[in-house]
Amino acid sequence: MLTAFGRAFRTPDLRKKILFTLAIMGLFRLGSVVPAPGVNYQNIHSCIDQAQNSSIYGLVNLFSGGALLQLSVFALGIMPYITSSIIIQLLIVVIPRLERLKEQGQGGQAKLTQYTRYLTIALAILQSTGIVALARSSNGSSSRLFPNCTKSLLYSTSIFRIGVLVIVMTAGTAVIMWLGELITDRGIGNGMSLLIFTSIASRFPSQGSQILQTKGPTTFTIVLILGLLIMTAIVFMEQGQRRIPVQYAKRMIGRRMYGGTATYIPLKVNQAGVIPVIFSSSLLYLPQLVAQVWSSNTGLNQFVSNYFVRGDSATYVLTYAVLTIFFTYFYVAITFNPVEVSDNMRKYGGFIPGIRPGRPTAEYLEYVLSRITLPGALYLTLVAVLPIIALAFLPGNSSGVNQTFPFGGTSVLILVGVGLDTSKHIESQLMLRNYEGFLR
Repeated sequence: MLTAFGRAFRTPDLRKKILFTLAIMGLFRLGSVVPAPGVNYQNIHSCIDQAQNSSIYGLVNLFSGGALLQLSVFALGIMPYITSSIIIQLLIVVIPRLERLKEQGQGGQAKLTQYTRYLTIALAILQSTGIVALARSSNGSSSRLFPNCTKSLLYSTSIFRIGVLVIVMTAGTAVIMWLGELITDRGIGNGMSLLIFTSIASRFPSQGSQILQTKGPTTFTIVLILGLLIMTAIVFMEQGQRRIPVQYAKRMIGRRMYGGTATYIPLKVNQAGVIPVIFSSSLLYLPQLVAQVWSSNTGLNQFVSNYFVRGDSATYVLTYAVLTIFFTYFYVAITFNPVEVSDNMRKYGGFIPGIRPGRPTAEYLEYVLSRITLPGALYLTLVAVLPIIALAFLPGNSSGVNQTFPFGGTSVLILVGVGLDTSKHIESQLMLRNYEGFLR
């Protein structure tokens, strides 16, 4: 992979694309630390240090690169776009009109992308309004964003000031979408994925330093070794796939013979990607959010504090594991349609050797997929849960586990997945420019 990057930098047009991508990523990080108008930045940092990153909004803060709790211009990060993309993808299965748009090819996909943008802006308005409302405090009382901090986060709580803050944060989300599309069109790799990669990677130094200071060098060394082992296992599993052989029959069209080729359908072990971990992580924050809204209910707060805040709770870990397995099967079921794949194969004269076309092919694909999904679900669950358990029982930990642990499942899966995808994209670009043909 390092050789590929070196060759890419020696290629002028690829070097321009890589430098352009790095420049956009730097601009994105700059916007993540620029304070929004009307925000008391000094008090914000004081409250963050006091809370020690234990906010229940840790997942959104993770994808924003720490910008959310700082109430910066890019406070919402890429999370509204991720949410809207998942919603549109789920609605395609439910709404026939969206399904027809998906089948129309590039034109339909452009329309779906437009719907995703509109939904992203709507979600950004809702989320920014909610975050600003949580950040408000009056008469010396603490804000809901930092329950243990009584300092004022906003200079003014007037309707005009709050409206300006909401507009700025929403506009920041729109700019992030634009930056991601610029990388996709003029840079290297998928723009949105690289911005998520940037956000997560930017938090590693601070979180590593926090572990070193609070838990000591022994725990820090063990965490690094564990992180490297997890990354190695993820690379191995992400590359794993079951190849279903497909043979295409020969056909005479006019005076030419077509078909007769052999190919395969690649079914990945981790067909669902990181989406199940994101879903389960998001749902695990709901009990904490509900308890915070109904703070007067002492019994509910005590229950949530005992079982859904600390990572060393068996209930927390078991719930996380069950939700991850469930969402893995759910997401694979709605994104891979064996009947549709079987119909497309039959339309172009393709068949699986030993399996009859049509319904038997669909049943065979469903059978294979269900068997592959089980190890994939267990792998995702292990990656998501193992760092939480390990950090909970490592020396020096007496205050529970933060789910945004740097080598947690969500972080490492995204980092490794985006890294592999980007390196493959660079290698394909190099192959196009340095292809040694038959006559060369």
